[in-house]
Amino acid sequence: MANSNYHFYGYNKYVAMITFAVLLLIAQIRAGDDGGSLIMEGNKKLIVGVPKKCGSTDSFVDLKLDSTNKSKVEQARGYSIDVFNATVAFLQNISVQYVAFANEDGSCVEDYDALLDQISKRKYDAVVGDVTIVANRSDYVDFTLPYTRSDVKMLVKVRHDPRLQMWIFVRPFNWDLWLSIASVSVFVGGIILFMERKVKHGSSGPENSSSKKKLSGYHTILWFPLVQAVLPDRESVVKNCSRFVLVLWLILVFVLMQSYTACLSSILTVHQLQPYYPSEFDVINDPNVKIGYLGGSFIKGLLLESLNVDKSRVKNYSTIEQYKDALDKGSHKGGVDAIFDEVPYIKIFLKKYDSKYAMIGTRHRTDGFGFAFPKGSTLTSHFSRAVLYVCENIEMDEIEEKYFGSSNNDDEGQDISNSSLDDSSSSRLSTYSFAGLFLLIGVLSLLALAVSESYIWRKPVMLAKTYSRQVLSRSFTRTCPSEEGSTTRRNVDEGGFTARENNQNIGLKDGADNHGEISKTSSPMCVDIETLPM
Repeated sequence: MANSNYHFYGYNKYVAMITFAVLLLIAQIRAGDDGGSLIMEGNKKLIVGVPKKCGSTDSFVDLKLDSTNKSKVEQARGYSIDVFNATVAFLQNISVQYVAFANEDGSCVEDYDALLDQISKRKYDAVVGDVTIVANRSDYVDFTLPYTRSDVKMLVKVRHDPRLQMWIFVRPFNWDLWLSIASVSVFVGGIILFMERKVKHGSSGPENSSSKKKLSGYHTILWFPLVQAVLPDRESVVKNCSRFVLVLWLILVFVLMQSYTACLSSILTVHQLQPYYPSEFDVINDPNVKIGYLGGSFIKGLLLESLNVDKSRVKNYSTIEQYKDALDKGSHKGGVDAIFDEVPYIKIFLKKYDSKYAMIGTRHRTDGFGFAFPKGSTLTSHFSRAVLYVCENIEMDEIEEKYFGSSNNDDEGQDISNSSLDDSSSSRLSTYSFAGLFLLIGVLSLLALAVSESYIWRKPVMLAKTYSRQVLSRSFTRTCPSEEGSTTRRNVDEGGFTARENNQNIGLKDGADNHGEISKTSSPMCVDIETLPM
């Protein structure tokens, strides 16, 4: 009985804990709803504050206000508005009422911090627009995940100087590569002249005589490879090995010409888009340069506090048309020489005025644009999930295409970074770039020379063989002296016996032939052998 009561009370304990957890979760959800979250309670309306832009039209937020009530929005459009509407469509049971953040006369208020402060005052449930996510703003509002990138970059004017450097045609190659090309040219000319030097001695005919005239003289080493690179002539050489070396030279020239053309085109393009100030340090460190920024943006604090720019050098602008006029005038005529702004704004500017301006990369980064909600609101997580869904959907591409065009995929195409400004030296080719090709052509040319002039290496080879035989013969004589001596005596004896036999045969033949004459002329000398005294 005691055990059953124990299990009963234990079971009730677990049920009570689960019930308490559910009630606590519901309380937290309701507490979050008090901050602006209406998603859990059916169809309710969000009061969304949107900034009134100073320009006549704006790609991010473009509002049409009621003529009688300047805070009432009759129509809202723009990139930020369309993205927010797409996220609302993903979430259900939410409707939106846009309220313009403007002065009483409907003019713009260039203060985004004041706009976000309206959320803390419970005037707005959310703020939608080109609001940048920065650290100090996150102290009093919560941001969703960013729906677009928004790094800080610099907008400057570029030079289109038709008077390029007089010696720009030599810049694609470094000086060491030019020297290497001249050396290889002399090397190839010398090999061909050496292989063709004997053609004039043993050749006849019009072709060989013309080759003789063409390849006579040591000046051929200098001009022959160059002439063949421009006007290849197969009949200018006779030997096949010479033609092989000539083909190798033409391959090298073809590769060098293609590389030279590509590098020269790149250098000319960079010179045509050379900015007046290639980096932000050139602008910051020059006290005579005026700097502009977009009104109401955090860029002002970045320039004055982070970069320590003097306040007298900073100017405020509201529209991209004012950007253009300020950059065209320059600092000396009441304008500016550089404008610091976020990438989306600069993209819109370059889309309209791309030919005379460039975007320069800086070291400053932000988290991008996001939607703002009250601190601790559960709407932030729901809208962040919706933003991820919209950004991964094709609908986001259609929105970007609508307001920024098809070239808005990446900013690298319009961004002249510091590295690209210095590529006049980095893009130049050196000897190391073609070291493998030079080595291959050199080895093959020397092999062709060895095949063509085989008599040069045959004589040393024969002398080496003869010397090796003599050395082997001497060593064999030292190791076998007795056998060599017996062999020598046997050869001498056989040689003496053969000589004696040959002399006897010769004597017999001569005696037979001269027998008659001897008998006639020397008869007194004929003595009988029997009469000789014993």
